[in-house]
Amino acid sequence: MSQARDHGGDLWTPRLPSDRVACPRTVGRRRAAAQLAAGTPVLPVLIVFVVVLADLVGGAGMIWLPLLAAGPALAATTNGPRGVLWVGFLAAVLGATLGARDGVPVSELAAVLSALLAVTLASGLASVLRGRRERVLAAVRSVAETAQHALLKPVPATVGPFQAAVRYSAAAAEARIGGDLYALIPTPYGVRLIVGDVRGKGLPAVGTAALVLGVFREAAYDEPDLLAVVDRIERSLARNLGSDDFVTVVVAGYAQEGRLEVVNCGHAPPLLVRAAGSVVPVEPTQPAPPLGLRALTGRTPGLQALSFTDGDQLLLYTDGVTEARDRDRAFYPLVEGLARHLSDEPDRTLTALHDELLAHVGGRLHDDAALLLIRKPTVSEPAVVQPTTV
Repeated sequence: MSQARDHGGDLWTPRLPSDRVACPRTVGRRRAAAQLAAGTPVLPVLIVFVVVLADLVGGAGMIWLPLLAAGPALAATTNGPRGVLWVGFLAAVLGATLGARDGVPVSELAAVLSALLAVTLASGLASVLRGRRERVLAAVRSVAETAQHALLKPVPATVGPFQAAVRYSAAAAEARIGGDLYALIPTPYGVRLIVGDVRGKGLPAVGTAALVLGVFREAAYDEPDLLAVVDRIERSLARNLGSDDFVTVVVAGYAQEGRLEVVNCGHAPPLLVRAAGSVVPVEPTQPAPPLGLRALTGRTPGLQALSFTDGDQLLLYTDGVTEARDRDRAFYPLVEGLARHLSDEPDRTLTALHDELLAHVGGRLHDDAALLLIRKPTVSEPAVVQPTTV
């Protein structure tokens, strides 16, 4: 599933110092100038004048006059109905003037102007409909943005003893959320996190992702055992998913100093980065099926304990990252990319990694993709101050 659609830990808006705040009159002038620049049909007017110039130079009369209709037609794609009508009026006046100058018969000139009027009215209507669609789309995007923050909450720069960062991209066009999920929360039993991938895409996948995250956030606070958290999610999915649906997840917890617990249910292995810089995939010692399929296999997941000390990092991701292909159908080499862009700042690491991933696929992913990176700072490093919203 950027959050370009990217979620990061530094989602805050700085306030300008008082000595740099513009006065209301200046702000009003700038806003009016911006609106005028945005609403002025520059290109359509330019097209009209090009036609006029061609007629003046060539003197061909009727050959050029019908092309004046291109002005209001183009204005419908960039301007509101007023702009369309203004361009149509300008084209009509100039067309009548040129027709009279070139000696075009009245009947033929009337036919040209009537066609211009029809094109202008149709373009004005198209502009009104386009404006309505844009307002509806803006409302839908606003709802999607609200759903994004409710479902995939931004991860702070620091959570418990960890530095953290997230990058997420949804494959669906214009979407903010998809079938991938993540969460990183402090609990009475230490910091716990989850990264998962729901089978399928679109709204059904979003609904399943919301179900998994809701159960995880509740169980993570209630259950002292990490396996019990996973069992709670499994039972909920068994009641609500279809027989062919499932969710692959990795759930991790940092219950005590220097010890990281990992439960992998059919998901891609996390990448453990030691302080020395080596990148090692954390393959499950007891492979388990994805959540929702346990009843079919009878196999239960196991708890895997890892040492996790100062300077270590853990990257959790979804298959939208590792299965991203370039033009030659080559997969993105995540291990090599992580080693190449590794730094002491998770946000900077994921920014470079995500940019390289997009460059690898040519600018747009074809599957949801999520990256979550945590790092245990060394004792000698200064504390990270989390930005606040003002």
